[in-house]
Amino acid sequence: MRAVRIHRQGDHHDLVHEEAPHPHAATGDVLVKVHAAGFVPDELTWPGTWVDRAGRDRAPSIPCHEVAGVVAEVRYGTTGLSLGDRVFGLTDWHRDGAAAEYVAVEARNLAVMPDGLGFDEAAALPLSGLTAWQGLFVHGGLRAGQTVVVHGAAGGTGTLAVQLARHAGAHVIATGRGRAAALARELGAHDFVDLERQPLEQAVGQADVVFDTIGGELLARSAGLMRPGGTLVSITAPPPAAPAGGRAAFFIVEPDRDQLAELARLAGSGAVRAHVGAVYPLAEAGKAFAAKQRGVPGKVVLQVR
Repeated sequence: MRAVRIHRQGDHHDLVHEEAPHPHAATGDVLVKVHAAGFVPDELTWPGTWVDRAGRDRAPSIPCHEVAGVVAEVRYGTTGLSLGDRVFGLTDWHRDGAAAEYVAVEARNLAVMPDGLGFDEAAALPLSGLTAWQGLFVHGGLRAGQTVVVHGAAGGTGTLAVQLARHAGAHVIATGRGRAAALARELGAHDFVDLERQPLEQAVGQADVVFDTIGGELLARSAGLMRPGGTLVSITAPPPAAPAGGRAAFFIVEPDRDQLAELARLAGSGAVRAHVGAVYPLAEAGKAFAAKQRGVPGKVVLQVR
């Protein structure tokens, strides 16, 4: 099959479009005929890209851990999926990803795509959608009527966090560079803070939840934005301080079929949509990674079929 692989630790310049062995689906897996794949810009530096769960070298490896495609084979031990199902979800961090014509995926990490959802958008949804869902509701405990601040509202995760929070009945304050204001408001933000022009503390006031996707100085200042008892959640690093009387959380996203299914339902109804910033063919994976590192808003997707 055709695939994009990386043979040694490096960057997007080292990605090679080439022939690769056809994957083997193990017990509990399905084999997915890939139509589109999504990625995280820094995944080439992740330990799981280079070693398996036993610590053994697994190069050359195939990147892109977000997949959308069609079930081509069902192995023993799978539940909830059938041949021909249109599916989306996450591949294991320590196994080959979806930048290939076929990928073997644990069935429990996939959900059925709703009618009307295209493969490109579906490939942009799993990682960002699950991260936003878990940050807001699992770790942040966000409820209707509360105020949430979303840092990095124009990114793949931020755009979905804005939509999910608005759909849940929260008052949404988005932050980012000024060029992101129109997109954030279009997706449901009630207010927008231009971090290049507005003092963060004066513009935000007191929030119940802050969801950070940026880190650095912005994360360090975020505890002071919150009401007593609030929750500060970050996906970049452990927050250096918790809000008064509240708590701080740092987490790494986990696959969850039930949450994927709920994201699929919301996407199918039009309540949320993944923001696809650019689409590249599989053979131009290096250009796709470079585009995202230059700051293309939203998700960059590889189109395999």
